[in-house]
Amino acid sequence: MTTPEEMTWMRRAIRLGSMAEGNTSPNPMVGAVVVHDGLIIGEGYHLKAGTPHAEVHAINAVTDRRLLPSSTMYVSLEPCSHYGRTPPCADLIINSGIRRVVVGVTDPNPLVAGKGIARMREAGIDVVTGVAEDECRSLNRRFFTWHEKKRPYVILKWARSADGFIDLLRKPGDAPEPNWITGMVERVLVHRWRSAEDAILAGGGTVRADNPELTVRFWSGRNPVRVIISRSGEMDHASAAFNSEAQTILFTCNEKTDFPGVRVIRLSGDNNFLGEMLPVLYEMGIQSLFVEGGACIIRHFTEAGLWDEARRFTGTVRFNEGVPDPFPDFTPAEAVKFEKSILEYTYHF
Repeated sequence: MTTPEEMTWMRRAIRLGSMAEGNTSPNPMVGAVVVHDGLIIGEGYHLKAGTPHAEVHAINAVTDRRLLPSSTMYVSLEPCSHYGRTPPCADLIINSGIRRVVVGVTDPNPLVAGKGIARMREAGIDVVTGVAEDECRSLNRRFFTWHEKKRPYVILKWARSADGFIDLLRKPGDAPEPNWITGMVERVLVHRWRSAEDAILAGGGTVRADNPELTVRFWSGRNPVRVIISRSGEMDHASAAFNSEAQTILFTCNEKTDFPGVRVIRLSGDNNFLGEMLPVLYEMGIQSLFVEGGACIIRHFTEAGLWDEARRFTGTVRFNEGVPDPFPDFTPAEAVKFEKSILEYTYHF
């Protein structure tokens, strides 16, 4: 039975792991804490793929190594048992002398998948598993979805007016720019969200109507890979989404479409374009996809059930008419209020 103390230390490990959000892909976010007599004597988290794992940082932070045999390590994800870009963490723990390890959740990676736990137990370490398991899975929901569902974790995001429209009706000749519904605070938040995901997606209609750059500008972080879907492929080559600020992939049915510096992938032309696109992104190692519209694209994801999380802003501005909310059956699980909007979340996993 999990104790309150175990939950406390595991949640500290989860908090540590979350500090590297947006920086560890394709690796998971992991935190580790070494506890001796109710006090943390070492802690750390995985900073970036290819660098030391959380367990390494936590053990290296312990100044008096004589305390390790009588200490407990709390780690949010099962320690690895294979040689990748770094040595196995299970071996490091065994060699450190730590005799008790509490693991939040088993690693779904087939290269690990229980092998790290088994190796530590074989070495005589008391291993406890499943502490704050749901919270540990949630921390790495992108990583788990990629391994278990063989596709990226899909986040849908859009904003609607107070009367339920996501955009005004556009007329030929209208300037390609967004009709803002939210305030600057919300825009900064959206850029933070972008920095946490591997890829960002928009449809050709959104590119033509809003001319979005789809990069991280109001937050510090990496730009996600830009994914554009356009059956026709008819977009201005000077559109911001095709600039050199980030890698761009275009999925299109147009055999003649060519954008300099853009990777073009041809679609078959049938209605199952998500069924064609998502496996390609999976094979590219893209673990998360942030979908910013437009209405038709979001509707395709929801109707196909190929989404995991949705974030909807509802502003105070009224459009009176326009493009309707693409997800009318949205049932919020939680909400946050801003000066100019309300942000609602719902989940599908």
